Amino acid sequence: MLDNLTDLVKGLAGDAVINNPDIPNEQNNGVVAEATHTVASGLQNMVAGGGLQNILSMFSGGNQSSSSLLNNPIVNMMTGHFASKLMSKFGLNGSQASHVSSNLIPNVISGLINKTNDPNNSSFTIDSLLHSLTGGQSTQVAQEQQASGNSGFSFQNLISKFTGGGSGGNAGSAGGGGLMDILSKVTGGAQNAQQQQGGGGLMDMIKGFF
Repeated sequence: MLDNLTDLVKGLAGDAVINNPDIPNEQNNGVVAEATHTVASGLQNMVAGGGLQNILSMFSGGNQSSSSLLNNPIVNMMTGHFASKLMSKFGLNGSQASHVSSNLIPNVISGLINKTNDPNNSSFTIDSLLHSLTGGQSTQVAQEQQASGNSGFSFQNLISKFTGGGSGGNAGSAGGGGLMDILSKVTGGAQNAQQQQGGGGLMDMIKGFF
């Protein structure tokens, strides 16, 4: 999934990065890698902090515009983080960094949400995204749910619990252990993945796609 995310960022980096005179061409790949890392690590941090519900809620919107996402606290956090990296690692001033970050990061999140909500796009799903962020723990949780009799379980389907079509508190339909048990296991998986990837491991994985 990380390679798909990298390709998504590359495809959206045209005006913000590739054609931006403020960013030397030799830094283009580094900036794109940093943007990919910002999105991946931001989502992973949110899941590891117990915020899977917030992620699922954000992805439940579908067809969200980049401008509307600027008001989302998760996206706002990522935008600020990426801007600070552009200044500290790539020498952009505050205005330049803010312009690049506010144009690229919300577009990437918007593209990611729209692609995961596209039933005809099997390369982007919330399940494959969570698999990458939790070191495979989310896939194990899904398999446990299916084995316990909840054959239709997937995190893509779980999104409906965080929209008007369902209740996040309706744990019974989540199968063995209930919804809170699922959230707890996924949170633990993301925390373990962070520990195993320590020392910039996630960034090293992303750089491997260049």
